[in-house]
Amino acid sequence: MKASELQGKDQAALAKELNDLLKAQFGLRMQIATQQLNNTSQLKKVRRDIARVKTVIKQKDGQ
Repeated sequence: MKASELQGKDQAALAKELNDLLKAQFGLRMQIATQQLNNTSQLKKVRRDIARVKTVIKQKDGQ
């Protein structure tokens, strides 16, 4: 997911995207805890996507 893709979305879509990413992060954390996750780099990607979405939300709030 790129920041430019997120810039075109409205606040409601960004909030939904953030909620989906937080649920995905929770699922990945549970998979790590139960030794079911093979590709642990997925967690890093989701964390960065969450940060991107939060950054775009803050930028849009400031405008």
